[in-house]
Amino acid sequence: MHPSQNWSRIDSGKRASDRARERTLGIHMHTTILAAFFAISHTVLAMCSAGVILFLIALWAAKADIAGARGLDKIVALSNLCFAAPLAVFGALHLAAAESLMPMVPSYMPWRLFWAYFFGVALLSASLSIATKIQVRWSGLLFGIAMFSFVAMLDIPGTLASPRDRFGWTLTLREMLFGGGGWILAGNALREHGRGHVGSRLITVGRVIIGIAAIFYGIENSLHTTNVPGVPLEKLMPAWIPAHLLIGWLTGAILVVAGVCMLLNKKTRMAATYLGTWIVLVVVFIYGPILIAALADPGTDVKIEGINYFFDTLLFAGAILALASATPRTD
Repeated sequence: MHPSQNWSRIDSGKRASDRARERTLGIHMHTTILAAFFAISHTVLAMCSAGVILFLIALWAAKADIAGARGLDKIVALSNLCFAAPLAVFGALHLAAAESLMPMVPSYMPWRLFWAYFFGVALLSASLSIATKIQVRWSGLLFGIAMFSFVAMLDIPGTLASPRDRFGWTLTLREMLFGGGGWILAGNALREHGRGHVGSRLITVGRVIIGIAAIFYGIENSLHTTNVPGVPLEKLMPAWIPAHLLIGWLTGAILVVAGVCMLLNKKTRMAATYLGTWIVLVVVFIYGPILIAALADPGTDVKIEGINYFFDTLLFAGAILALASATPRTD
C-alpha cells in the first residue's frame, strides 16, 4: 500500500475522532444549558417572561408618543409602559405561585385559591389593556378599586394593629398610591372620551394620594439613608453602591418638594415629571444592578425579591408619570 494511503487513513480516523469528541462536548454543553434552564424556578421564569413581553408590547404601542415628545416628555410618554410591565410581572407571580399567595386572602373569604388565580388573570388583563391603551378607563378604574379594597381589608387593619411600625404605613400608602395611579389612567382616558367631569375627579383623588405618599416617603428616605431609595421598605442598599447618604437625601428632597406641589396643585406637571424621571433613574441605576445580582444568586427567594423590588419601584414611577401625563401642559 502506498504511504499516502496510510496517512490518509490515519488522518481520516483522527478527523472522525475529533468529530466524535465535538459531538460529545456539544451534547454535554446542551445538557448543562438545559439543566441550568430547568433549575430556574418556574415562578422566576414566568415573572421575567411576562415583564419582557409586556415591556416590548408597551414600547411598540408608545413609539409614536415617544417620537413626538421632546425633552423629559419622552419619559412621560413611558407612563403606561412603567405601569403595565409591573402588573404583568405580579400577575405572573400570582398564577405561578397561587398556593403560596393564598394565605394572603382573608380567611373569611370563600374559595381562597380561586381568588389568587383570579387576581393573577385580572392583573395580566389590566397590564395588556394599559400597555396598548385599549379600554384603560375600565382597566385603570377596576385596578384602583382592587387596590383600595386591599387597603381596606388587609393594610389598614394590619397597620392599626402595629401603628409604630413605619413599614406598615409605607405599605398602606404604597397600595393606595398604586390604586390612585390606576384611577389617574382611567380619569385621563375618560376625559378623552368626553367624560371630563368624572375623569377630573378620579385624577384629583390620585393626585392627592400620590402627594401625601411622596411627602411621607421623602421624609423616610431622608431619615433612613441606608435603606433602598424610593419606596422606603426594609431592604438595605448594598455596600457596593456608592454615596448612600447623597442618594437618600436627594431622593427625599425631590419627593417632599414634588409632593407639596402635588397637594397644592401648583406646577403639578413639572413636579411629577421631575419626580417620575428621578425614580426611573433610581430604578435603572440602583434597582437594576440589585436585580442582576439577585438573578445571579442561586436562591429562588432572592431572585423573586429582586424582581419584586425592581418592578415595585417601577410601578411607583409609572403612577407618578401617569399624573404628569394627565396634567395639562399649561399647569
